[in-house]
Amino acid sequence: MGDLANSAVEVYPKKQRGGGGGEPNHAGGFGCTLEELRNLMELRGADALQKIEDCYGDINGLCYRLKTSTNEGLSNNPVDLEKRRQIYGKNFIPPKKAKTFLQLVWEALQDVTLIILEIAAIISLGLSFYQPPGEETEVCGNVAAGAEDEGEAEAGWIEGAAILLSVICVVLVTAFNDWSKEKQFRGLQSRIEQEQKFTVIRNGNVIQIPVAELVVGDIAQVKYGDLLPADGVLIQGNDLKIDESSLTGESDHVRKSVEKDPMLLSGTHVMEGSGRMLVTAVGVNSQTGIIFTLLGAGEGEEEKKDKKAKKQDGAVAMEMQPLKSAEGGEVEEREKKKASVPKKEKSVLQGKLTKLAVQIGKAGLVMSAITVIILVLYFVIETFVIDGRVWIAECTPVYVQYFVKFFIIGVTVLVVAVPEGLPLAVTISLAYSVKKMMKDNNLVRHLDACETMGNATAICSDKTGTLTTNRMTVVQSYIGDTRHKEVPDPNALNPKTLELLIGAIALNSAYTTKILPPDKEGGLPKQVGNKTECALLGFVLDLKRDYQPIREQIPEEKLYKVYTFNSVRKSMSTVIRMPDGGFRLYSKGASEILLKKCSSILNSNGEARSFRPRDRDEMVKKVIEPMACDGLRTICIAYRDFPSVPEPDWENENEIVSDLICIAVVGIEDPVRPEVPEAIRKCQRAGITVRMVTGDNINTARAIAAKCGIIQAGEEFLCLEGKEFNRRIRNEKGEIEQERIDKIWPKLRVLARSSPTDKHTLVKGIIDSSIVEQRQVVAVTGDGTNDGPALKKADVGFAMGIAGTDVAKEASDIILTDDNFSSIVKAVMWGRNVYDSISKFLQFQLTVNVVAVIVAFTGACITQDSPLKAVQMLWVNLIMDTFASLALATEPPTEALLLRKPYGRNKPLISRTMMKNILGHGVYQLTVIFSLLFIGEKIFDIDSGRNAPLHSPPSEHYTIIFNTFVLMQLFNEINARKIHGERNVFDGIFSNPIFCSIVLGTFGVQIVIVQFGGKPFSCAPLNVEQWLWCLFVGVGELLWGQVIATVPTSHLKCLKEAGHGPGKDEITDEELAEDEEEIDHAERELRRGQILWFRGLNRIQTQMEVVSTFKRSGSFQGAVRRRSSVLSQLHDVTNISTPTHVVLSANATSSAGNPSGESLP
Repeated sequence: MGDLANSAVEVYPKKQRGGGGGEPNHAGGFGCTLEELRNLMELRGADALQKIEDCYGDINGLCYRLKTSTNEGLSNNPVDLEKRRQIYGKNFIPPKKAKTFLQLVWEALQDVTLIILEIAAIISLGLSFYQPPGEETEVCGNVAAGAEDEGEAEAGWIEGAAILLSVICVVLVTAFNDWSKEKQFRGLQSRIEQEQKFTVIRNGNVIQIPVAELVVGDIAQVKYGDLLPADGVLIQGNDLKIDESSLTGESDHVRKSVEKDPMLLSGTHVMEGSGRMLVTAVGVNSQTGIIFTLLGAGEGEEEKKDKKAKKQDGAVAMEMQPLKSAEGGEVEEREKKKASVPKKEKSVLQGKLTKLAVQIGKAGLVMSAITVIILVLYFVIETFVIDGRVWIAECTPVYVQYFVKFFIIGVTVLVVAVPEGLPLAVTISLAYSVKKMMKDNNLVRHLDACETMGNATAICSDKTGTLTTNRMTVVQSYIGDTRHKEVPDPNALNPKTLELLIGAIALNSAYTTKILPPDKEGGLPKQVGNKTECALLGFVLDLKRDYQPIREQIPEEKLYKVYTFNSVRKSMSTVIRMPDGGFRLYSKGASEILLKKCSSILNSNGEARSFRPRDRDEMVKKVIEPMACDGLRTICIAYRDFPSVPEPDWENENEIVSDLICIAVVGIEDPVRPEVPEAIRKCQRAGITVRMVTGDNINTARAIAAKCGIIQAGEEFLCLEGKEFNRRIRNEKGEIEQERIDKIWPKLRVLARSSPTDKHTLVKGIIDSSIVEQRQVVAVTGDGTNDGPALKKADVGFAMGIAGTDVAKEASDIILTDDNFSSIVKAVMWGRNVYDSISKFLQFQLTVNVVAVIVAFTGACITQDSPLKAVQMLWVNLIMDTFASLALATEPPTEALLLRKPYGRNKPLISRTMMKNILGHGVYQLTVIFSLLFIGEKIFDIDSGRNAPLHSPPSEHYTIIFNTFVLMQLFNEINARKIHGERNVFDGIFSNPIFCSIVLGTFGVQIVIVQFGGKPFSCAPLNVEQWLWCLFVGVGELLWGQVIATVPTSHLKCLKEAGHGPGKDEITDEELAEDEEEIDHAERELRRGQILWFRGLNRIQTQMEVVSTFKRSGSFQGAVRRRSSVLSQLHDVTNISTPTHVVLSANATSSAGNPSGESLP
């Protein structure tokens, strides 16, 4: 259910179409129809309770009708489950139909250059079939001469056909790439969805099933951090709070309870508490499903429905887009968008590339236009001026054929100039990386995250589970005035204290947390649920006791009141009713927080003695700090008894959880993962600062940070607690100031006892900071529900795959499937690799572009014919673009990538070294080709191919030029594997089989084209000697590469870098756009409508006001003032506001009391 947004929907399962909807249901043996349940789920609060009472008596009545039991759940009977799916639908919202291959082909055909080529080819084809009457050929001059051989003249159609064929090739390749990308992405999506499991009770056993298998009637357990996969009614809940903003847009958390509001809706997040719910609607019948249906998410199931849906769509859009008021609306709007719109997919790299491609394209267009103009002028002047011929009607087709030939040459220049391989290279590189990153335990949700990771300069990591193993055990304890360095002998403890301790642990922890026997003999017991609670339950087992009987005695529904753990309380408390009618509250939580609420403590005899602030300070010094310095988390366990009358006011939490009696303080060890110190060392070497942000005690955090190597002796660093951090970054008014953050973050390494807001503040502060010249790129790890904002704000958010809540996964870009910090280092490596792959490809591509364009251009201008024919150019284009992008974009990453500093957001794509390589190789290739073009016939002693007439057979001369050109590209492709000026270009070449096979394959095809290509490829077969010469010149590329590498880049100050990131002024806009998130197309249309409407209104208003002002010849200022207020409203709708100038002639203006006659916005 991860990404429901793209789904075609049918509201009712097919079974139920037609009149007698109700009958089959009751026949199905269930006491509720689908309709009834759907209507029930649309009610809230008191209405819903009323409806349940009227129709079913109570929730148990509803369970009875749905044939399920609140304690046992459904029987796991496949027949029954299938029947439920038939009647109430599956928990699945069908995704939007993928584009078919033909649609993708059609899209690929929309490419402008390809369209131009197709038109040129068709004209060329048409003209080649037109045979001018034989006699007049003489009159048209030497134009048609040379085509002596009749057979040759008839072969004129081949060129046009060949161009069409190569266009088809390019289109198919592009479409296939798009198709496989789409397929991969869908696979990824479904993998994310399959990974989402939900806890249900079946046959009395608690099991986890994939979300898609939920059926109506299931009893599901909901807990903190869940994303609800279906609608349901709460049967039993503890302090349950839900964030329903995804459905209602209300950001306040909604309290859910069986008595007041038991309705739980799919797509909402559990922010606090736990409970059990009866599933009443799944899939397209759940609230989320219904919304998608309304949004017309399916592109119209049948054509008939299409128009109707469109109307509805418009209506829905209108309802959902209220016109903004002058203030306030914008902020809300932005929040809403943040909630609903997926992350922006255009990354830094794509920004740089698009810019570069546009620049190159423009240059190509200019070159090709000049080429065509020169050719045409040359021909016209030579034929009609020098030879003095007259244009005769019969000769028109012959001349037109010439013009078409020129036009094709021009288009060919353009085709070669435009690097359409760029987007392909990016896609292939990213898709390949994403696939491989799966193996490295990184599940990438947003493609661009993978490349952003390569630029990361800071990682803010959680401690628990990421840096540590998240397998917690109690190793020290303080019970009855004694500190135990290991688990104490249960006989040595006071029996009363022991009973209290075991009761407090067993009852005051989520019942979903348990310790199961190990999977394999001799393994460690399996911990299920909250790891801290697992450690405490493990402690009970180590004390040779069992927690299960106590839980069976007081099952979850008998717990009187539960205050669940959240990041504000940092503690959890449970109230139970005692046999004598009184109440007992058990509490556990962070020791320094809970000890402040204790007024007594149990001594060695199990009796309470008073516990004053002075005692507490001593305890912190003697017990808690030493434990924390060993890297242990300290948890305090306490209790308090209440009389039965008067019953306490349970809502007043501060009163209830105070005056406690401390039972024990335990130290929980969570060992550092063995591979983490090495991973952190790699990060530091790669120029990435690792910071630890944790909710733990500062001493514990500092100890763990030292073990990991985040802080090292002799370094200057800061370790702060959340409170101190806030004190330092806020001014007197309590507002956060960027310059204060700037004083802290560069040295900050550990932030302890931090709240989720602190994490968000820190991330935002680092990202917005301008004290370093490069904008920092921050990665953040998170697992809790409350980490959402920080994960979203960060450039790359990592969520934990195992310990992470659904909410965190939704907000993240990459999911770490093994929760391990060292996987983040792998992500950095892959990210840098993507960047390098693109640069390699660019270096290769641009060399070919520069050379091909110059050759085609000068050749055409000097010899009236491009030395490289259109079809040959297209073949070169295919090697350069598609094959090279495949070969260079699939280079595997090496550890060496981690030895350099991050590139930063605004480093140009083409560095000086690369520019040196491009120009150096360009010079070599041009020298070779021009030598061949002008003196090649003398070197090889063959006929010259220059100035050949129309449709003449291919010459050996031009074939040699074409062959040499392609072979030089092939060897230069090997050079392009290194972009930092390394000497050994063959290093690691065999670790990339794709590269080897593509280079060899291309070479093979080239031989076939030259020897057997004949007329379509304008090739004449070459002999062995000529081939060896071509190869020799090709291999020269490798030697020349070494020569270029010898020239130090530092001496070439004149070289410009290219492909910069967006400039300073542009960044602001881009960042704005990022914050605003990309608006849906539909929404954009709507916005545009609003703006035009506003503008129209404004103009009319202004004109009316101006007119009436002149009538009254009163103050013009009033009108202007009013106008500006309307404009400010317009500003709220969008940040595009075009000033309309109201310019008045001087005398009119002066009469209007604005003597300056200035133009007013």
